[in-house]
Amino acid sequence: MNALMHTTFGITDFWTFLVGTIFIVLLPGPNSIYVLSVAAQRGVRDAYRGACGIFLGDLILMVLSAGGVASLLKASPTLFHLVKYVGAAYLGWIGLQMLLKAWRALRANTDSGATPAAVAATPQERGGDPFRKALAISLMNPKAILFFISFFIQFVDPHFGSPALSFTLLGLVCEVLSCIYLTIIIFVGARLAQEFRRRRRLAASMSGGVGAVFIGFGAKLATATL
Repeated sequence: MNALMHTTFGITDFWTFLVGTIFIVLLPGPNSIYVLSVAAQRGVRDAYRGACGIFLGDLILMVLSAGGVASLLKASPTLFHLVKYVGAAYLGWIGLQMLLKAWRALRANTDSGATPAAVAATPQERGGDPFRKALAISLMNPKAILFFISFFIQFVDPHFGSPALSFTLLGLVCEVLSCIYLTIIIFVGARLAQEFRRRRRLAASMSGGVGAVFIGFGAKLATATL
């Protein structure tokens, strides 16, 4: 079967790619954590809007990888450092904003005694467009960047006559696996939303925890190497 995939589609060691991609997709990252947060705070529809932003971001990274950006980044350490520091700063900024919102929500709960229903509405009112935010997060996601730069391209035969076909098939596998995983996360988050509507402090704590995780992802990206 591997030989058939190699000679027909220009894909080397497809099953290794499949297993590796499954494990990489399952690892917690900014994409999945953001979608879970949106699902828990704003519901299934907004979470799927965020997921669509992630799908588009991953597609852009795939096209850039196939177009030789991976080689360019490896050949230009200055450019690679610029990209990763900008991405790290953006992820850190998102995390800081989420921490501040969680702090304000906790203070509001203490000072004004606002109802849980009002708290549940706050993230939706202040969270911005989930599609655009998820797209930016996807493009700055250290796991996705390193995956498409260092892992994804290894499974395309450079001597194959139609490498675009190989990249398309590998990209399709990535997107399908990501869609399945994010769908599971979205419905888990939607179930959590019922609890968050009753418990304001829990919702604020989750938002703060997610913010701290994003700051950690930013730090991880800042120290990443090719």
